[in-house]
Amino acid sequence: MDIGQNMNQKSFIRISPLQIQTIKLLELPLLQLERRIRKELEENPGLEEDEVKNIDEQPAEIIDSNEGELSLADYMNDDDTPNYKTMINNSSQDEHREYSTVTNSEGLQQLLDEQLAFQDLDSRKNALGSFIIGSIDNDGYLRRNLQSITDDIATRVGIESNVEELEEILKIIQTFDPPGVGARTLKECLLIQLSNKEQTKEIKTAEIILNDCFDDFSKKHFSKIMLKLEIDENLFKDAVREILKLNPKPGTGYENIFVEQAQQIIPDFILEYKNGNLELSLNSYNIPELRLNRNYANMVNDYSAKRKLTQEDKDTINFVKQKIDSARWFIDSVKQRHETLMNTMCAIMDFQTEYFKTGDENDLRPMILKNIADETGLDVSTVSRVVNSKYVQCDWGILPLKFFFSERIQSDAGKEVSTRGVKNIILECIEKENKQNPLKDDEIKEILKTKGYSIARRTVAKYREKLNIPVARMRRGI
Repeated sequence: MDIGQNMNQKSFIRISPLQIQTIKLLELPLLQLERRIRKELEENPGLEEDEVKNIDEQPAEIIDSNEGELSLADYMNDDDTPNYKTMINNSSQDEHREYSTVTNSEGLQQLLDEQLAFQDLDSRKNALGSFIIGSIDNDGYLRRNLQSITDDIATRVGIESNVEELEEILKIIQTFDPPGVGARTLKECLLIQLSNKEQTKEIKTAEIILNDCFDDFSKKHFSKIMLKLEIDENLFKDAVREILKLNPKPGTGYENIFVEQAQQIIPDFILEYKNGNLELSLNSYNIPELRLNRNYANMVNDYSAKRKLTQEDKDTINFVKQKIDSARWFIDSVKQRHETLMNTMCAIMDFQTEYFKTGDENDLRPMILKNIADETGLDVSTVSRVVNSKYVQCDWGILPLKFFFSERIQSDAGKEVSTRGVKNIILECIEKENKQNPLKDDEIKEILKTKGYSIARRTVAKYREKLNIPVARMRRGI
């Protein structure tokens, strides 16, 4: 066997601790950011609260230039935002400022976390289970695919996993209360609930109906189902009654279980229209201002002044330097977070100026993530992180930043308008329709045409589905 040496050239990107920290801080809404900063102040003696200076006015020695490292836009490109979301489809203030708050309860997630704690799982599986629970929405569904979750776990938690392992843990979570929680589809949700019931003839028939004829059942093709399964009408009706008793949204109703721990949503931005001008500021809320601990930093100079250092002295210097470096990184990360948020919101404000002046949704311009990414020079994934879970208070209320993003459509007059206006017309039509003879998509299409929007029937269907409105046949009243 020949033994030799050879050289291979490989190219890879190394993410610095500052960059990793910035990613994590950028994703946090205001209240979670405050808790994160308070925790850092408690754990790092090299960091202290500055009661005088503003974060944006930190002395030069606190801010490290970090030359040679990747910029924010360079490394935040690992987002799993689908491509279609970035494409066009043509078919700091005074802390005593008064502002509104919105309540956002975490009752369901806490309930699931408590049940997870009673499972006989090792620390690794417990961490994976906790991450999956954090991905379950307010309706009780896990709407993200497991492959995307494994990627997020690797990035955020540092645990390499696979779909098979997460599937095993998800099956455990699906045994938790409320029944049906953790399902990925309505069909799976209903079947989980049926599996928890006594297996009577009616329950077993209901399971067969959902397993073998779910599409026909959802379309109310009842005669077709009875013929296919060769069951009589009485048994079929009994099975359907059992299905109708199930909860299609098992997560609802748990919003106020832990009222004392309900979380307030504080707006991240304050936007006011004064004297014909829009004034934007970052809401400082209770965010403490930070600086390096001067006394702690001076310890390094005191030890360095000694002519002869013991090993204990050297260990102390290394420890203090690590804490000072960590504090400096954290201050830089907070500052960069503020700058990125302001740059992004300024771009949104410039894009949607007319809406912020009038509050009329018809004045919303079509806008996608890529528009703001191009305007700010940030990566699309960075804009996605800024937009997620962030809110702005304007004269028209507290709105999530996601509210301002929509695709575009062209009116008959040649004007490009937001699809939000078209959706509002569809919603208004359906609210006023005759429930004994609900409007079909073709009829809605004709109504839109009279209002200057010539769009295809399939486009009407797409917008209707995005509004969670069923087809006409399913809206028909008795």
